[in-house]
Amino acid sequence: IAIKSGGHSMEGFSSNDGGMVINLSKMNSVEVIEDDKIKAGPGCTLSHLYDEILPQDRIVPAGSCGTVGLGGLTMGGGYGLFGRKYGLTCDNLLEATLVDGNGKIHSTNDDRELLWALRGGGAGNFGVVTELIYQSHPAPPTMQSHHYKSRKLDAAKAKMLLEKWFTFSAQLPDTCFSAYVLNGSTLNILVTNFGTLTNELQTLLDALALETDEFKAGVPTELSKKLKNYYGSLVPVYFKNSSAGLYKTFDEIEPFIADVLGKIISNPGMIYQVNTLGGKIADAEFEKVSCYPHRAYNFISELQAYWETPSREEKLRQVSVDVLDIIKNNGITAQYINYCSLEFEDWQKAYYGDNYSRLQAIKKKYDPDNFIRHPQSIR
Repeated sequence: IAIKSGGHSMEGFSSNDGGMVINLSKMNSVEVIEDDKIKAGPGCTLSHLYDEILPQDRIVPAGSCGTVGLGGLTMGGGYGLFGRKYGLTCDNLLEATLVDGNGKIHSTNDDRELLWALRGGGAGNFGVVTELIYQSHPAPPTMQSHHYKSRKLDAAKAKMLLEKWFTFSAQLPDTCFSAYVLNGSTLNILVTNFGTLTNELQTLLDALALETDEFKAGVPTELSKKLKNYYGSLVPVYFKNSSAGLYKTFDEIEPFIADVLGKIISNPGMIYQVNTLGGKIADAEFEKVSCYPHRAYNFISELQAYWETPSREEKLRQVSVDVLDIIKNNGITAQYINYCSLEFEDWQKAYYGDNYSRLQAIKKKYDPDNFIRHPQSIR
């Protein structure tokens, strides 16, 4: 049995051949309840969530792709533009209702170990989550987006700018998110901020502008309008995306990253992206009560391949495999489960760190016959 909320599994784990798919897309209700908590169905998409709660001046830290469902996002962790201030989506999960592999209904109020597992333990493992209750936060009225661009880069220049970006982003306040996005030979850097534009932040922004070809400063824009800029495609596209490692510092990737960047530059359609974590995501109190294992990492990367015609698929898939091999062979092993890939042979350790055996015990309790499964589900 596969479980589908938004259907955004990178490897199609929310579908299957010869089995059953439980489609939760109609379970998409969302409401603000007592103490500004948010109650939502697992099929509630992020665009629907924001449409409902932003007019009530509330926010739940989540991602930015509008068609992603809350169920899968939350179970795998869930990071985005607000995570450095408020933590991961799973950190703000207070309660969940789950139907287990035997059809029995459970509340995490009766089993804190189950809540621990659902906070980062991955979707499609223990049962079908049918209701989620989150802690919400005051929604900022506006957000700014700053954009940098450099074109016709070679690997050496792209590496130099990546190192500069690591230094820059490590100094950002927790109200900021940043991404380094190398698309072929063109680099785009995004910086968002829903806090005050201080003199210190302006100095940082100006310094980075001196390193890039173009800089476009953003103006404060109503949050609901600004978020729509990041909702992504509403129609299916040809793609292969995966996690490309979590990093603490640039030094970890310095010996090999030029080889990765060279592969991206020489193969149009390939994208290598690094995003900021840190801030509240690294909170020790969150770590105690969730199984998300990667709190020590300040950066998360993703490898993306997009093609417009099927004839391009084989080549870009092979480039993706080659890049992931470079990363693995240089000792980068921590990976983000929501960016799953069948290329990860030791996925148990990559996704869950030292928590896999504890998660297996919970799997045995709630789905001993392994009815609910996919190729990388907890055994």
